[in-house]
Amino acid sequence: MFSERIGALDQGDHAPLYKQLQKALRDAINAKVLAPDDALPAERDLAAEYKISRITVRKALDGLVGEGLLTRRQGAGTFVAARVEKNFSKLSSFTEDMISRGRTPHSAWLTKSRGAVTPEESMTLGLSPGTPVYRFSRIRYADGAVMALEFSTIPGFCLASPDDVDHSLYAALEKTGHRPARALQRLRAVLLGAEHAELMGLRPTDPALLIERRGILADGRAVEVTQSYYRGDAYDFVAELNALS
Repeated sequence: MFSERIGALDQGDHAPLYKQLQKALRDAINAKVLAPDDALPAERDLAAEYKISRITVRKALDGLVGEGLLTRRQGAGTFVAARVEKNFSKLSSFTEDMISRGRTPHSAWLTKSRGAVTPEESMTLGLSPGTPVYRFSRIRYADGAVMALEFSTIPGFCLASPDDVDHSLYAALEKTGHRPARALQRLRAVLLGAEHAELMGLRPTDPALLIERRGILADGRAVEVTQSYYRGDAYDFVAELNALS
């Protein structure tokens, strides 16, 4: 019985039933009773076993999907989320990373806009004052769970319009011959501010990993400045290190 693995609901607890089920599942995941990629029983089976409604089960699971602890795979069911390993030495897009791991990426666009380069952007991108740029901000998802918050600035010569970017910024840049050939990246741990936390469905001061990237063409021109806030409970960054010969 699944309830024997993660525990039964507490009849003396006055918290809503969906909260109780969430807590039982969350505790089981944190205690490694449920391992990454473990499949959960079907919603109807959970409802029958715990003697609660399917609506209650769905509400409990929805909350944990939003937290990034569970993922839904179309036609397969609900699974314990596995932490994503991002190869820090490979230049790839979020979309490519998720697809390579069998996960379904999508984005919720916050803004797509055009404007003039700021003094800070001018220094980073090597552009003259007043040069047109495009700015993009969006929330990145995998299997319906929030994974990152992303802000990008691209020189105007790279794209005809900000609407050229649909699912993948790098795919749009590749079409115009301006996909970065290399990049300089900096990673640091940060605490989310209230605005960023709200957009990601997290709490203020929750930990995150901030990646600052400057993408560069083969000819040395900078074509991308991106700041990405990755949720700290869902990502591991790895890099291969070689000894000097």
